[in-house]
Amino acid sequence: MTETAENRLKRLHMRAWRRGTKEMDLVLGPYADAHLAAMDAATLDAFEAILEENDQDLYPWITGQSPMPARHAALLGAIGAFARARLGPAA
Repeated sequence: MTETAENRLKRLHMRAWRRGTKEMDLVLGPYADAHLAAMDAATLDAFEAILEENDQDLYPWITGQSPMPARHAALLGAIGAFARARLGPAA
């Protein structure tokens, strides 16, 4: 059975808001709220791949404490910029 587009968006939205660390909930959740519905299939795939990463890796990538892997750099850069615009430079 294949997943409907609506169910995929709901699943990704839930995973963005229920990360395991509050910091990443506050970074990925609002980004999903603002952008998930407008993402094309390739961007949804990229976002889903980011959601597969550990929060302990994602947070330093987004905050610039560690270099981002090239495979995620474009989308992580956009997510980081969105978070900094919302939360200030500490994000």
